[in-house]
Amino acid sequence: MAILLLISAITGLLLGWKKQSDWLQPGTQKGQKGELADWKSIAELSEAAIIAFRQNAGPEANAEVDRMDVRPEKNVVKVRFEYEDYEVQVDGITGAVLNVGKRNADWIERIHDGSIVSDMFKLISMNVLSIGVFIMAITGLWLYFGPKRYRAQRRRDV
Repeated sequence: MAILLLISAITGLLLGWKKQSDWLQPGTQKGQKGELADWKSIAELSEAAIIAFRQNAGPEANAEVDRMDVRPEKNVVKVRFEYEDYEVQVDGITGAVLNVGKRNADWIERIHDGSIVSDMFKLISMNVLSIGVFIMAITGLWLYFGPKRYRAQRRRDV
């Protein structure tokens, strides 16, 4: 349990900083000013991202889109891929690629939650870790407050 707790603590610390570090997760770019009605279609934005992805990850890389994170306030779409830890940011209005970056936070998150091994390992390890931390917290509180309570009771009895 100590190893799981140590891994979870270290990776959790890194994940807490992912928005402040371009190495962990690329910063969100800003697209051209405009209205949502002026945006290119999802299919056009996806195609631009796939082309940019293949230029960076290689033509043999699996370019299956996992999700598209639409940011209307910045006129940008972040396109993430199913099998690679890449993110392509595309201007929603022009369709221009603003940034192609590696998302190191994704593999760190898989280590953090145990899914890097398997989904079953994730389920078991997170349950063991949660129950273990709960037991440690309860016994720690008992070891702190129990003796104080016992001494206070003995003083009253004398």
